[in-house]
Amino acid sequence: MTSPSRTAPSLAAKAGRGAAVTFAGQLTRIVVQLLGIVLLARLLSPSDYGLTAMVLAIIGVGEILRDFGLSSAAIQARTLTRGQRSNLFWINLGIGAGLTAIVAGLAVPLASFYGDDRLVLITLALSVTFLLNGFSTQFRADLNRNFRFGWLASAEIGAQIIALTIALSLAAFGWGYWALVAQQVLQVLLQAVVLPFVAGWWPSLPRRGEQMKAFLTFGGGLVGAQLLNYASRNVASVVIGRQFGAQELGYFNRAYQLMVLPLNQINAPSSRVALPTLSRLQDQPRRYADFISFGQTILLNLVCFVLAFTVAVAPDLVFVALGPQWGPTVPLFQVLAIAGLFQAAAYSSYWIYLSQGLTTRYLVYIAITRPFVIAIICLGAVWGVEGVTVAYAVTAALLWPIGTLFLVGRATAPLLKLFLTALRTISIYAVAATASWASTLLFPDLFPIARMAVGLTGFLLALALIAAVFPPFRRDVLSMASARRFFRSARKPAVAQEETP
Repeated sequence: MTSPSRTAPSLAAKAGRGAAVTFAGQLTRIVVQLLGIVLLARLLSPSDYGLTAMVLAIIGVGEILRDFGLSSAAIQARTLTRGQRSNLFWINLGIGAGLTAIVAGLAVPLASFYGDDRLVLITLALSVTFLLNGFSTQFRADLNRNFRFGWLASAEIGAQIIALTIALSLAAFGWGYWALVAQQVLQVLLQAVVLPFVAGWWPSLPRRGEQMKAFLTFGGGLVGAQLLNYASRNVASVVIGRQFGAQELGYFNRAYQLMVLPLNQINAPSSRVALPTLSRLQDQPRRYADFISFGQTILLNLVCFVLAFTVAVAPDLVFVALGPQWGPTVPLFQVLAIAGLFQAAAYSSYWIYLSQGLTTRYLVYIAITRPFVIAIICLGAVWGVEGVTVAYAVTAALLWPIGTLFLVGRATAPLLKLFLTALRTISIYAVAATASWASTLLFPDLFPIARMAVGLTGFLLALALIAAVFPPFRRDVLSMASARRFFRSARKPAVAQEETP
């Protein structure tokens, strides 16, 4: 039996405040990003988005190498000395500088690969983001580790707003794809300037004798998995850009961004709170299980609510958000949104891998499955852009249960409960989406916004009916409504009754 924990109240309080602040920040971020999507889509062409997407698909690989999993390693570590933190800073900065030079050197070959000389200057401009992000990585990780989510959100949102404002101005004056390039560079530049002041520390010179092996081992396993995972998720963009050109990639890119907007804006803050909290609960299995089950309930219901509803009203949503010229994105978005549901379902497994230090196991899982994912998506290109999109969704559905199976016997977590809860939640929102879609068919002559309102009404009525007749879903809704009570109860010394593993 463990003794009463004096740190438990502090941890629960920090997690509760962190969740509230982080989600409030994400709501602001969602509003800013939605404004950017709506306004820029009316000022730029599909080919503008396609050109930048060609480079960003490659840039993302370097971003994973630049981080090298060391931000997650710093967050997950039980203890972190000042010397270790400084050494991690210099490692990330060095990797970022090296990648800036490498990517700049690949500008001409990349342009030749896609057959478009405009990509040379775009690649050179975007290569500097590696250096800037390498500089910022450990300041961001420090704020995350210490639950200073409000400061972190303020810095990120402020940079996002300024970068978007400048991008809109450039787009309005006819700068085309350079508006998107400027937005990317300015966002990371502004964060690099602000984050050291917000974090309140400055790295010392690299120190010998610091214990760094655990961080590098953790990061090495994670970065290998992240590279393969990123490749499997972005191979679709590379294939479409290479085989079908910038315009088709532009349609796919907007559909993909509409899907990942709610996915990332809900998953990212959830992980930002969940990982440091779960890492500190590794030795308390009951509290760990309660927290991850509760976190999954909130995340999945939020993601499913947004994505399922947007699938039902996708034609009207795309018309309102992007404009009539973006009609080809509708079927692509609907398929990708379904894929997003399965990706969200798999996120609790990802939390378990990282919070319990199972990065080697995670790498094995990724190494076995991702080559098949890449092959399936490439095969889908035989049926055009639509084939690539469907292949992406099929692989997302398959990866979810496989990722859970790889944890059996290795992780201390309620795996079966998490899987069944996710399956139940997706099924419920699929039924509600069907009801929403059917309700819009009754009013074909309404304006798009009015028809979306009808669809939302049908969606909410269906969910209310399901909650009334299906107790498990009703309990999920009530548990989300009582989120503050969850964190308040977690501060009670009931943890003293828990057995150590």
